[in-house]
Amino acid sequence: MNVLMNQDLLDLYLNGKSKRYQDVERNRILLEGFIRAVNTMVTVNNVSELRGFSYLHYEQLKYEWSGYSSVRLSNRFVHRLIFKETADGVEVELIEIDDTHYGNKH
Repeated sequence: MNVLMNQDLLDLYLNGKSKRYQDVERNRILLEGFIRAVNTMVTVNNVSELRGFSYLHYEQLKYEWSGYSSVRLSNRFVHRLIFKETADGVEVELIEIDDTHYGNKH
C-alpha cells in the first residue's frame, strides 16, 4: 500500500530523527513501534488488511476525528499514528501524543 507522510515523519521513519517528533525519537519503544507500523502498512494491499495485525489495534475514528483511522504504536502506550485513507493508500498526517486518550488520566 502507498504510504504518504510529511517530511518530519519521513525523517523520523528513515533516520530515526525529527525536530517535530522529538518525544517519539527519544523513546525507543515508540520509535520502533512507529517504524513497525509504517513497515506493516507498506506491506499490505489495502487498509482493511490492517485488522489482521492485532498489535496495531487498527480502528476508524469517530466524532471530531471522523474520516481518519489510527493504529497504536505500542501496547505499553496509547500513542497513535493517525492517518487519512485515500484511493491510493494512506496519507499519514500526524502522531497523536496524548496520554489522556481512552480515559488514561494522570
